Amino acid sequence: MCTIKVMSFAAVVNVFQSQEKMALLVVGALLCLSCWVSFYFILCNFNGSRSYEWNCRLVTLVHGILAVCITSYIGYVDGPWPFTHPEGPVMLAHHTMSILGILLTLWLGESGIEGCAVLFGSEITNPLLQARWFLKQTGHYATRLGDVVDVLFVLLFVVMRIFVGGTMLYCELISPRPRFFIKCGGVAMYALSWVFMVDIVRFAIRKSKSWHKQQRDQQEIVAANGHEGKRD
Repeated sequence: MCTIKVMSFAAVVNVFQSQEKMALLVVGALLCLSCWVSFYFILCNFNGSRSYEWNCRLVTLVHGILAVCITSYIGYVDGPWPFTHPEGPVMLAHHTMSILGILLTLWLGESGIEGCAVLFGSEITNPLLQARWFLKQTGHYATRLGDVVDVLFVLLFVVMRIFVGGTMLYCELISPRPRFFIKCGGVAMYALSWVFMVDIVRFAIRKSKSWHKQQRDQQEIVAANGHEGKRD
């Protein structure tokens, strides 16, 4: 009888701890959401000369930089090293799948280190995307700076999401520690990265053709000016 009572009490304690954990997660998520929303409205108030999308992009830019800084410290400084301690989701993308992956990591209490490393790899290209948008809005995209931003974005995406992400996925799959459905999620997210990669390759091809066309046009202009100079 005493054993049954002890087991019942332990079960009640576990349920209470689980509910308390979920409540903390919900409160923390709501607080973070409130902070970002407040930051957006503050920008709209003090930066009213700009459009709503401009201020929204500023929030996204700050969020991306903050995520890169925090996750890079957790994953590559504080440790443990994510390639030798795989435990969970390999690639956290944005929107629905990333939200579900992060919530799953928090709820299970596992996969935090590689989750942070993956978030770092996913967000490291975000500031470049926002910088590209700002350059377009201010009329500076068709410049050398715009070309540099595009090249850095493509290189970072290929290195972090394809090569580094592929290595992390391999470590994840061969490790006996992660759960099976978490490994499946990692494979799905890595496949999604390849879908994005196809679009990026198409963009790179279009960009390369545009560069070559600009160079030919400049050479033709220089040649035409040279002929006119000789005639004079």
